[in-house]
Parts: sequence; structure tokens; C-alpha cells
Amino acid sequence: MNARAQGERDSAAAARPARQINVVLRNQDAAPSGAAASTEALAAGRGLPSSGPWAMWQQELERMVGLDNVKELVYEIYALLQIAQYRGDAGLHSQAHVYHMIFRGNPGTGKTTVARLLAKLFQSMGLLTKGHLVEVERADLVGEYIGHTAQKTRDLVKKALGGVLFVDEAYSLARGGEKDFGKEAIDTLVKAMEDHRNQFVLILAGYPMEIDMFMMTNPGLPSRFPIQMDFPDFSVDQLLQIAEGMARERDYVLLPQAVAKLKQNVLQEKEAAAHPFSNARYVRNMLERAIRNQAVRLLQQYPSASPSRQELVGIRPEDLKPLPAAGAPTGPAFGWGFN
Repeated sequence: MNARAQGERDSAAAARPARQINVVLRNQDAAPSGAAASTEALAAGRGLPSSGPWAMWQQELERMVGLDNVKELVYEIYALLQIAQYRGDAGLHSQAHVYHMIFRGNPGTGKTTVARLLAKLFQSMGLLTKGHLVEVERADLVGEYIGHTAQKTRDLVKKALGGVLFVDEAYSLARGGEKDFGKEAIDTLVKAMEDHRNQFVLILAGYPMEIDMFMMTNPGLPSRFPIQMDFPDFSVDQLLQIAEGMARERDYVLLPQAVAKLKQNVLQEKEAAAHPFSNARYVRNMLERAIRNQAVRLLQQYPSASPSRQELVGIRPEDLKPLPAAGAPTGPAFGWGFN
């Protein structure tokens, strides 16, 4: 498998959120015509099977907004695994490939969701025995004294055997310099990749510029990660599609004026944010706050009666208020979370 070409590096900002969380999935019946057409074009060009393992993964990919380059690379991985099975059935030699990966992208662009999908794909195709995802960050790997880090890292690798070990904000392991215990975690991970060859897949994820700088800290790292995926920021229209899908899943509807208000808020946030825009995570937080505001509004309007069904599902523009602190989230997301 050839490495994906690196995309243009995004500018790094001084302030960074402490944690990258979450990616947005959309219901199939909520997919916009543009997204459906894109998937149909991919299917026509690739000759995708209508049944078998890929049919299930195609459904998963169709639920995701955008990420066309990621979807194509996922198909390449599936094709390689499928042909390897055919070669084995034909008595041909099929050399094992390395599937460790680098994910570059800002928060809320889908990295964790794609990692989880790949873990299941690898399990269904026989590459991994369990297909689970173990998501960790620096605090999970780095200990407080000499030898502690290596043991913590080895324990997490052991937990990830048969699945995928996903290291979020991996570049933070190299921030402390030579005397920092983060370097011990890197060395332990590199050794584990050799000791447990083909028993787990390691994915390092983070901001584009920082992850590239991290890869340069160890000359042997780039060659160990032949698959590299770039997760671009979502466009404003894609974020609106994501927001409407999130609302629909919760039995809410963004009224036309609310969609226009949301678009205005997204544009303002993208222009004013001091740190990389949090993409789908931002619209998720906006929607959840709007739902809270709607609840307060309805109780004030109907203090002793039940609102109509139309009132209960409708999100109005006055419910959409700007988020504090530039919309930076403070914890993990659930459901429609985008990483």
C-alpha cells in the first residue's frame, strides 16, 4: 500500500483545545442528494459489489458527510484485503502488509469514527481477531517515574491486541524533550509494532502541522506508517447537513430561519476562532444548547399546558445563541460526536 500524499499543512495556532473529540454520522435517509450522488459515482467507477462485506461498509460510509478522499482510501484497503483472500484461495503467495496509519486533521473531522470503522473492517476481513478500538492520549501512556511509562504503554498495547490502538494528539508525546517520559512511550510503541507484528494496528492522530513535526522527531517513524489519511475541515454547507441530521435523529427540526442563523454563527466562528475550528463538534454543541434554550422558551410560553407537537420539534432562530469561549468543548461527545 502506497502512502497517501500529504496535503497542505494547516497553520498552527497558539491556543489549542486539550482534547480532540468526535465525528458526525448521518442517517441514511437524511443523506443529501449531493452526498448520495458522490457515493453512486464512486460505486460506478469502482464496480463495488452489491453484497458481501463491502456492502455493509458502504452503508457506513454513506452515512458520513464529505470525507471523499478518506472513503476512497478505505475502499483501497478493503480491495487489498479482498484480493489477498482471493490469492490465498488460488494458492498464490500473499505477503502481509503493514496497516499502521497517520490521521491528520482538526477536531471534529471524523478521525475516531473512521478508526472505529476500520477496526471492524479489519476484523471482518480476517486481519484482526477482535476489531475493537482502544483510544488513548498522552496521560494514558506516560507515567510518573522511570520504567512506569514503558509498563503503562505495554499494558495498553496488550489491551489493543486483536484491534486498533488509537493515539489521539500523538505529537504531545514528543513535546517534553529528551528527558521527558513521552519519548519512552514512543520507543515502547515502536518496539511493540515489531514484537506484535500483524496483531494490532496503531493509528497516530493529531493536528496536521504538529503530527508532521512529530514524525520528524524519530527518523524511523515515517516508514512505519505507510497509510496516511488527511481529514479536511468541513465546508459550511456540510456542517449544516450534519446539524440537520443531528436534529432529525433527536426528533427535532431546524426551521429555515434557524438554519440561516446557524449558518451565520458558523461563519462567524470560523473567522473569529483563535484555535482550529472544531467543525462538527461545534454544530453539535450549538444544537444541544439550542435544545436547552427551546425547552426554557416552551416552559415559559406554556406554564400550565403541553405545547403542540409542532412546537416540541421546532428549533427557532432565537434558540440558537452563540457558544461561550468560541465553542470549545470541555468533554467527550456521544452519539453524533465528531473526532
